[in-house]
Amino acid sequence: MNPKTIVSIKDDAFHINGRPTYEGRTFAGMKIEGLLMNSRMVQGIFDDLNEQTRSRWNYPDGPWDPERNNREFIQNMPLWWKHGLSGFTINFQGGCPTGYASGKQEWDNTAFRPDGTLKGEYQARLKKIIDRADELGMVVILGLFYFGQDERLADERAVIRAVDNAVDWLSAGNYGNVILEIANEVNVGGYEHEILAAKRTHELIAYMRDRSAGRFNTPAGRLLVSTSMGGNSLPTEQITAESDFILLHGNGVKEPARIREMVDQTRAIKTYRGQPILFNEDDHFGFEKPDNNMLAAVSRYAGWGYFDFRMKAEGFDEGYQSMPVNWGISSRRKKGFFDLLKKITCE
Repeated sequence: MNPKTIVSIKDDAFHINGRPTYEGRTFAGMKIEGLLMNSRMVQGIFDDLNEQTRSRWNYPDGPWDPERNNREFIQNMPLWWKHGLSGFTINFQGGCPTGYASGKQEWDNTAFRPDGTLKGEYQARLKKIIDRADELGMVVILGLFYFGQDERLADERAVIRAVDNAVDWLSAGNYGNVILEIANEVNVGGYEHEILAAKRTHELIAYMRDRSAGRFNTPAGRLLVSTSMGGNSLPTEQITAESDFILLHGNGVKEPARIREMVDQTRAIKTYRGQPILFNEDDHFGFEKPDNNMLAAVSRYAGWGYFDFRMKAEGFDEGYQSMPVNWGISSRRKKGFFDLLKKITCE
């Protein structure tokens, strides 16, 4: 593959093909150029291999179908892009398909076998998404591990092999539009393998950086890597030191003032060295209000990521994480996000 879209970082800004995202753009006096405005779309390659739970994801008009889900995701990508979405998060192990859940997540959704090798059907679905993003000029924030599914890897050696196999696969595809989130919310206490928890995740970031060095036709010559903490949390000094960009989550943050404070506090971390900052998960909306979490992030020159899931009995059209997903701009919340995104980035 000869990539059409190559993502890079210069100072605290994201660039695509050597030019800053949203080049020259400002909104209400706020700098937009260089931000990565994004949405959490982690279920684009979802499947459930547990026959006891698989039927939970049936469509209103038919049985669950991972290829239909993948196909409808890809069909809607140009619509997101036209509204100004420059990136989205997807994950090899998805996210909670019920939105938020407690207890054991019994569904079996992972691109990794227990020994860390990759499943071909997941690779095929992900390849279609990355290829289409490359054509559109979009950045894929690719997560490797999710705390609801990491226990399906046998041990720490399998985790390392999973990282190796992901790097090898991405390198073989010569993907220039992919940046990595090693694991989602590493401080929430749900990971079975210590190396995926907050105290040690920086080891995997450094390992990924070294493992991918010299293997990509990008300005960095390697994969750009980070990880995320839970909502309303700041990265550790070690994670900040190792990360190429900083990922924050706004879940649990009801007041936009706290979003601004989180960005300010992140920049004050001793090991912070000027990396780009972006929220890639925030379940707060209020897009019609003069101040909201999205605008608060932008006001501090941080990208923002929309996280929408189905609330109780809100119907099929709600949410981009709750399965099955309607990947269109099909609800009031989705429309509110994309309308404001378009105003900020391209109107």
